[in-house]
Amino acid sequence: MGDTGISGEVIGIDLGTTYSCVAVARKGRGVEIIANDQGNRTTPSYVAFSPASAGSERFIGEAAKNQAPLNPRGTIFDAKRLIGKKYDDPEVHKDLNYLPYPVVEIHGKPCIEVEVKGKLKIFTPEEISAMVLWRMKETAELYLGKQVINAVVTVPAYFNDSQRRATKDAGIIAGLNVLRIINEPTAGALAYGVNQGPDKKGTILVYDLGGGTFDVSVLEINDGIFEVLATGGDTHLGGGDFDQRVMKYFIDLIKKKYRKDVSEDPKALGKLRRECERAKRVLSTQTQTRVEIDSLIQGVDYFCEPLTRARFEALNLDLFERTLEIVKSTLKDAKVSKGTIDEIVLVGGSTRIPKVGEMLRKAFDGKEPSNGINPDEAVAYGAAILGANLAGDRPGVGAILFDVTPLSLGIGVHGDLMSIVVPRNTPIPTKKSNGEYITVKDQQTSLFIEVLQGERARGKDCFLLGSFTLTGIPAAPRGAVPVEVTFEVDADGILTVTAKEEATGNSNSLAIDNYKRNLSSREIERMIREAREMAEHDKKETARVEARNQLEDAIYDLNKAVAAKLHMKYGEVEEAVRETSEWLDNNNSTASMQDYKDKSRKLKNLLKKV
Repeated sequence: MGDTGISGEVIGIDLGTTYSCVAVARKGRGVEIIANDQGNRTTPSYVAFSPASAGSERFIGEAAKNQAPLNPRGTIFDAKRLIGKKYDDPEVHKDLNYLPYPVVEIHGKPCIEVEVKGKLKIFTPEEISAMVLWRMKETAELYLGKQVINAVVTVPAYFNDSQRRATKDAGIIAGLNVLRIINEPTAGALAYGVNQGPDKKGTILVYDLGGGTFDVSVLEINDGIFEVLATGGDTHLGGGDFDQRVMKYFIDLIKKKYRKDVSEDPKALGKLRRECERAKRVLSTQTQTRVEIDSLIQGVDYFCEPLTRARFEALNLDLFERTLEIVKSTLKDAKVSKGTIDEIVLVGGSTRIPKVGEMLRKAFDGKEPSNGINPDEAVAYGAAILGANLAGDRPGVGAILFDVTPLSLGIGVHGDLMSIVVPRNTPIPTKKSNGEYITVKDQQTSLFIEVLQGERARGKDCFLLGSFTLTGIPAAPRGAVPVEVTFEVDADGILTVTAKEEATGNSNSLAIDNYKRNLSSREIERMIREAREMAEHDKKETARVEARNQLEDAIYDLNKAVAAKLHMKYGEVEEAVRETSEWLDNNNSTASMQDYKDKSRKLKNLLKKV
């Protein structure tokens, strides 16, 4: 693959809040969206652990989502909304009202508590995301017929440094070499540009409304060069929030009509969540649907209520309008008017909501948003294109990307102020120094540096990315010793900060580390080891279940053969089938793969006599 030193295929993974997608770009084949083992091109970002009484299996994807209503405390979703965040983040606590599984605080981070093999186990959001990434990796390997190591992984444009690092950690835990972290709208623009051809030129606006996040980016495309002019967004605005509004509407309705509180029953809440999501999807093509649930909660055997598109839009109108406010702000940051936008590119499954297209058309004076790319697959498509380019294989277009920082970066200075070093929407990679900082006390020999990210004037209102202390400063009166602080942002949007004291020529450079909220190298190594062990357990469990299925097939085949040959002495076969069926019922979750094979072999030998 070219002369880049990267061997093997490079896959593109859209790690979504609600659904994930994987793609690969290869010479002569273009970009291929890879279907999972169920034949679906997107996979639910769900992980589940069945209780010990049900065999303590781990499920990822469709299997996890399908059993969610019956196993709410053991089914984990929306981990992307927790990754890289602080436990005391108000948005985290807002989500806790709707999450059926326990979220606990560990070292200031939100972590997930779940029962595994009869014991409570704590998982970080990075570990859960790693399981989804592992499934995407496995899906690609089954399709390509070989091991996959290298990947490009996407994140919302408005993810901060901590969230980007946490996503990269998740990739490492999953056994991936994450070559690049790319912003989702940038990946969507790349997919659009490739589909339009190498001669495409113009200014485009990418409106990316997914299951849990919203991003908007303004880009210039010129002969294969993609330059991001500005980006904006909200990491807590998407289809999941629309579902929650509908859920709250029905929770209040049920309280009023039946005097039952669904929010206090995890199983009932899971059933309602699934049905509200289904209703939202139906309303994208129909003007009315019904929310129907059997055995919702004790005292409500059958729940059935109508939901119109008008009601859905009214419940979420302020959220739709919030996206337009961000669009206007991003256009202002990009220093372009809405009249100069040549194309509006829709990315993310939630852009199928009719109100979204209607509001965009009105905001842009009748301009029709582009539907030229599949909104569910565009981000993975673009990530795969970048992956192939990084490997030296350029199918369709040799794209050059110039992205920007989503938020301002700086340090806290005296008086709890945020001193900006890298303004938001600065092209990356970049390296900037903001003059010199000085000591604020007499005889000061060290300087404590807080690294901040955000747009607020006060440091406490911004996001604390990390901190370190520069020592060895020569003792002197306050203000006499200058310290230069340099910020370097790489192509992934990940930050390194260096401080250097220049008064005597003595320098001491320290890079910002992962800080408390991110994972240490030792933690990552432990999680990699556990992930491998769990993957091996999954393989063994799959083989055991397959052996059990073969035994059930053998029972069926024997019964069928006997029914076709009524003249045969039936007693011996009937007894064997009865005994094996009873054994299967009593040992369904505890028997080993060899036990199943031994039973199958005995029945198959008996079948030969029929």
